[in-house]
Amino acid sequence: MFSDVTSSSRPASASKRTDYLERADFGPPAFYWSLAALTEQQLGRRRWRVSGFAFRLDQRLDPRALRSRFSEKKRLHIKDFLQRSDAERLYQSLRMRDDWRLVVNQKEKLFELDRSAQAMLTPDSRAALERAAHASARYDFQFLFETIRVPDDEAERRARPSELNRFASFMSSPEVIDLLRHVTGCDDIDFADAQATAYSPGHFLTVHDDDVAGKHRHAAYVLNLSPAWRPDWGGLLAFHRADEDMVVAFPPSFNALNIFSVPQPHSVTMVAPFAAARRYSVTGWLRSRSASP
Repeated sequence: MFSDVTSSSRPASASKRTDYLERADFGPPAFYWSLAALTEQQLGRRRWRVSGFAFRLDQRLDPRALRSRFSEKKRLHIKDFLQRSDAERLYQSLRMRDDWRLVVNQKEKLFELDRSAQAMLTPDSRAALERAAHASARYDFQFLFETIRVPDDEAERRARPSELNRFASFMSSPEVIDLLRHVTGCDDIDFADAQATAYSPGHFLTVHDDDVAGKHRHAAYVLNLSPAWRPDWGGLLAFHRADEDMVVAFPPSFNALNIFSVPQPHSVTMVAPFAAARRYSVTGWLRSRSASP
């Protein structure tokens, strides 16, 4: 289906839309930085402190309340997970990365295009790829978005230092894992894996449940990193449950962490053609190193 869309050269004019989207991403509003500084000065009590990492949890997190809310539906939208300045720094670093890979599937086959391969696509070839993905999405599992993967091995993360790798290590730190165990009620969680994702207009992820044999996944998480995102731009994390009369969806609010149990049917709705920015996030699963007894 996609074998004929990676050839030919791409005229310079074809890159204008991608360049526009990068320029259109909202920069760090000054009040975010002021709010972060004010928070550090005025909030004296720190419920959770994670030592030795470049990232810090928001001081206002209430573990007991989060656990209670998660237990109701096995899913949770946590506002202000990180301290604001740390989330801003991670967001800006992802915007500057040039090692994004476009990923798209054809049933069980996975196709990846790095930025150089994407630059070779003509506008007609790119449109053909998107049309094929959209057609497949009508009835089958389908996805189309960009990603940067993070190695699971901590030594590899340290050997390739980046804000993304440091955040992945932060999510697997003892203090954060203890918090996530408490919130989810799952003591079997050993570590968190991670990848960065970026959804441009037309990108999406159809319904699936994340239950993959041998991965030992207990829950999934999404740290949203798109400032000033509007819900009508799409990119919503939607949950599909037969026992509910409506589809529940979380907007990708900046610095919000979404957590939900695995397996649980969910999707990411298509980013609208008129969206003014890319939908950035860091996603992953809370896993055991071996099968639970």
